[in-house]
Amino acid sequence: MGLFDFLSNKGEKEPVKPTTQPAAGDSTGFFGNQTQPAATQGDSYTVVSGDSLSKIAKNHYGDAAKWHQIYDANKATIGNNPDHIEVGQKLTLPKL
Repeated sequence: MGLFDFLSNKGEKEPVKPTTQPAAGDSTGFFGNQTQPAATQGDSYTVVSGDSLSKIAKNHYGDAAKWHQIYDANKATIGNNPDHIEVGQKLTLPKL
C-alpha cells in the first residue's frame, strides 16, 4: 500500500507502519553512525578553584592515579598540559 492508496482509500484511517523497527539496544543513529548510550558516556564535572585532575579522580573514582583517564577523555578541552585546567571548564568523567 502506497501513499496514494492511503489517500484514495476512505475506509482506512492510519498510514502504513514501517516494517523494520530498530532493536531496543541498537546504537545506530539516524544516519547509520554509531551512537554511544548515555549510560556509558560518563558524568560531567565543572572545574572549581583548587582542583587538579588527581583531586577530581580521587573524589570521583576513589583513586587519584586515575587522572590519566580524565585527561585522555578531555584532551581537546584541556590541551597539551594536564596540569593546566581552568576554573569553569566542563570535563567529562568517563565510566571506568
